[in-house]
Parts: sequence; C-alpha cells; structure tokens
Amino acid sequence: MKTAIVYYSRHHGNTKKLLDAIAQADKDITLIDVTEQPDADVSACDRIGFASGIYYGGFAKQLIEYARAHLPEGKDVFYVYTHGAPAGRFLKGIREIAARKNCREAGEYRCQGYDTFGPFKLVGGIAKGHPTQAEIDGAVEFYKKL
Repeated sequence: MKTAIVYYSRHHGNTKKLLDAIAQADKDITLIDVTEQPDADVSACDRIGFASGIYYGGFAKQLIEYARAHLPEGKDVFYVYTHGAPAGRFLKGIREIAARKNCREAGEYRCQGYDTFGPFKLVGGIAKGHPTQAEIDGAVEFYKKL
C-alpha cells in the first residue's frame, strides 16, 4: 500500500521525531514537508497521513490549506500529532475536510510534545522531555497496525 505523510513540524520538531521513526520502520513511506512541497501530488497514494504539532488548538494552517486544496476524494487517511496542552478537539478542522472529501479515517496517534509557545515560554515550556522514546515507539506501532 503506497503511503504518504504530509506534515508540518516546526519549533521543536516534536512531530518530525515521530515521523522519522515511522519512516525508519517503513522505507517505502513518503514524507512530505508541506512548507517545502506545498503542491505535492498524493493522488497515487492509497493512504495519506497528516501530521502536525498543534497550533492555536488545531493542525497547522499550512497543513489545513494543503488538505483543502490537494486531498483526493475517497482516500484512507490517518493523523499523527503532538501537543503541549492537555487533550482537546485538535482534529476538528482536518477531519471536516477529510469527511467532505469522502475519506475513510484509519486512525490517529497523539502524544505530548515540548511546547514553549506564547505564555508557556515564560515558565520554560510544558511537556518537557516529550515525545519520549516510548511515545516515539508508540507512533511506530500505531503505523504498523494501520
């Protein structure tokens, strides 16, 4: 099954750590940095992952815009994300786009990630030490079970 993961990972690279481990476990996966390839064609892929840190309570704006413009109809999709704050409705925007395009959700993996955004910077950040090796390994196991 041909798989691509389109991602946005900035600041501390928390999400990219998960994706690098997944790519190490599956050499056939294609990782697409949405900032470097904003018009990448994933139409030939059977399964498309979207991965992001959480910014202002949701996936990165660049990733949302990519999905709105380039996600093909009827694909299997999955989500991988890291967040500093406690769990929330982080997938709302990306899920709405996938649903409008009649995509099937295969699953999601989330874990905490070190966060120094906004007021968290004043206290030295939150979720220090995340993602842990166990969380990184968990992302790989999640991907293998898709």
